[in-house]
Amino acid sequence: MTGVASSGAARPQIAGARRVVVKVGSSSLTTLPGGLDAARLSALVDVLGAERSAGREVVLVSSGAIAAGLAPLGIEGRPRDLATAQAAASVGQLRLVQTYADAFARHGVTVGQVLLTADDLTRRSHYRNARQTVERLLTLGVLPVVNENDTVATEEIRFGDNDRLAALVAHVARADALVLLSDVDGVYDGDPRTGPARLVDTVHGPADLGAISLGSARRNGVGTGGMATKVEAALIASHAGVPVVVTSTAQAAAALAGEAVGTLFPATGRRPSARQFWLGYASDPRGRLLLDDGAVRAVLERNASLLAAGITGVVGDFLADDPVELVGPDGAVVARGLVAYDAREMPALLGRKTGDLPAEYRREVVHRDEMVLVRSRTDG
Repeated sequence: MTGVASSGAARPQIAGARRVVVKVGSSSLTTLPGGLDAARLSALVDVLGAERSAGREVVLVSSGAIAAGLAPLGIEGRPRDLATAQAAASVGQLRLVQTYADAFARHGVTVGQVLLTADDLTRRSHYRNARQTVERLLTLGVLPVVNENDTVATEEIRFGDNDRLAALVAHVARADALVLLSDVDGVYDGDPRTGPARLVDTVHGPADLGAISLGSARRNGVGTGGMATKVEAALIASHAGVPVVVTSTAQAAAALAGEAVGTLFPATGRRPSARQFWLGYASDPRGRLLLDDGAVRAVLERNASLLAAGITGVVGDFLADDPVELVGPDGAVVARGLVAYDAREMPALLGRKTGDLPAEYRREVVHRDEMVLVRSRTDG
């Protein structure tokens, strides 16, 4: 039974996962001139159908709506303007989900469509509703097929790629593992298309990536993602307690079986509560607080609240109780938290000891109970 770790599994965290989120990219499902590649989609469904038969719960995050809509509309190449891309998504999403429904029906599996925008997960009330919906679908025996709602999402409220969406869905769904599939079989220390490169077996954190250049998100062909976005998503999920494998769609079955394929990102942090995860990874920061070295150490090493004395600057126009990022002198985001004061109040507080402040300003700027670390002491 695939859903139970065997003694021979190289990666028991993955092999033993009872609920998995699997994300597949456009390049693995479609061809630029011909829309959906029925054979490749069917092959993936066969793998996931077998996982369901073995007793696993599966959530599928699938790209491909825009690409699937290009051929029916007679469009060559990914549209550069948002309106045309959304029109293609409107046509393609229907074709994509219907193709999944027909393919999974051969395995006796019912699918349900879940379309999300970034707004659905950055707003706390929407986040809770998304979690309840996915959980109910799974308890009813339905396999959720999740995609970004490209038809209505604007440039200002987009995930931009489904890799980050998959990392958030893994927590929303309370998944035990996340598998990110594409046309590349893992993270390499160079570009295997242009020269010798070594597959990276395991990544415990950013420090393990060293000087590896991952590039930026690509928008050529039919996809929007790249290895950089997959690594970013894998780090989010693994830091939040969900192990991740990044590999090719052709190796999906082996990855789900816990075989040593692709690149593993083991769970490196404790799984946070829904509220903590929302604050740390799904909330929409309204501004930034710039910290000195002492404040960074206090937050990271002592789990201390943020006081005015350790803040050197403020960026953004936020209100009290808005989420903000806490940023160190090196520009790296250390944590996110709910700020206690409006942005307009902050300049008079910067760098001042608590005892020197008026009584109404002597509480913490960000209390430790309203703060989530997004960088650890070992991240460098």
